Amino acid sequence: MMEYDPKSTKSILEYAQRLKGQTLRQACGEEIEKADYKGKGGFGQTLERYYFGYEPNSNPEPDFEHVGMELKASPLKTLKNGRIQAKERIVLNIINYLDVHLETFETSTFWKKNSYLLLVFYSHLKNADYLDYLIHLVNEWKYPADDLEIIRQDWENINRKIQLGQAHELSEGDTFYLGACTKGSTAAGSLREQPFNTCQAKQRAYSLKQGYVNHIIATISGKENPNYGKIIQHPSVLQKHRTIEDFVVAQFEAFYGQSELQIQEKLGVKLNPKAKGFAASLSKAIFGIEKSKKISEFEKAEISLKTVRLKKNGTPKEDMSFPSFKYDEIVSTDWENSKFKKIVESKFLIVFFQIDDVGLILKKVKFWNMPYSDILEAKDVWDKTVSLVKSGNILKEIPVEDKPRSTFFPKKLSNRNKDGYRVSHVRPHGRNSGDNYPLPTPDRLTGVTEYTKHCFWFNASYVRDEIYLK
Repeated sequence: MMEYDPKSTKSILEYAQRLKGQTLRQACGEEIEKADYKGKGGFGQTLERYYFGYEPNSNPEPDFEHVGMELKASPLKTLKNGRIQAKERIVLNIINYLDVHLETFETSTFWKKNSYLLLVFYSHLKNADYLDYLIHLVNEWKYPADDLEIIRQDWENINRKIQLGQAHELSEGDTFYLGACTKGSTAAGSLREQPFNTCQAKQRAYSLKQGYVNHIIATISGKENPNYGKIIQHPSVLQKHRTIEDFVVAQFEAFYGQSELQIQEKLGVKLNPKAKGFAASLSKAIFGIEKSKKISEFEKAEISLKTVRLKKNGTPKEDMSFPSFKYDEIVSTDWENSKFKKIVESKFLIVFFQIDDVGLILKKVKFWNMPYSDILEAKDVWDKTVSLVKSGNILKEIPVEDKPRSTFFPKKLSNRNKDGYRVSHVRPHGRNSGDNYPLPTPDRLTGVTEYTKHCFWFNASYVRDEIYLK
């Protein structure tokens, strides 16, 4: 017999709140020892069966159908400063490519199932039995009006791509808060038919992005960061400008053709253009957000903000760099879970300045995420890099003092490197030649067991042709 009334929201919430500070083993008693759910979803399935008393299922209706509430359990991680954050996104229901194009947002299976959530957050402990994970936060979640408008636009963008026969090209960089994440294995068994293209598409599910989950955690725990500033003060702003992208670009367009000094003078701020966070600081100033605060919408959407300085001929002064990778980490990670895949599927806001005699001139601001075909080429760069590190086949020749070291790592396409890559390449990204990471396999030629830090770069020519000029 259930210890709560499944037809009463209050009863469900009160019963759920008892979980706080307990593990599943403590909350469910002896019966929990019968639990035999395995794999990543074991915690959630056990919670459903042995605490809430219903069988895990793929029903299109919410778990608590009478009150329209869906149960979701999600892991937490503890940072070095003791703060807790989401360990991952929250995966929602599978996207049915064959039917979703017939739906509107209000009539969608997504909205029917996920408009009202009961969230259970627990600490994920490495090498521990999931029955002993401690439950920290339990609360309901309904989307605030300004978030909901962005989520609606995200859902419509996903649906529009399916209607265009591009379900196989869906990427998490297409949207802000609501993503379309891959679900299931990457083998042929996870491929699905789509209605407007004979090309099969990977199975995907709607998901709340990790940045947005962090926002939920901060809100329901009462620890929302006061150092956040909002761009969208009211949902009506988006209705006027159509999308958050249109609104952001419109704020910058008023300053096109002006130097960064003129912009600062008009805004009444003084910034260092050589500082690492210059683009972010200037963006905040344009939005009327203090330099010390983070942009709430960008944090929730995990938007990567980049500044590109253009030479007078319109070519970026430099390639675009990303954090260095650890050699032992990339060889033990598959593409689907790699950090580089997360980068190339990110949404970027790129601020272009042209170097001029009077300083830096604001030329253009653009939201961008990498097209599907280019992601495939970036994957080739990643695959080749992983293969070289695994085999220990990195150096082409014995290093000579005062001469650059020649490696087999992917090079960028140029007149000198006809076999290079158009999108991305790999080269050093350490402080000096002594700034190293360990190698999982010693280099064949030299026998060294550690090597200079390297990272993936977007080629300057690619940034010019595929982002700035388009």
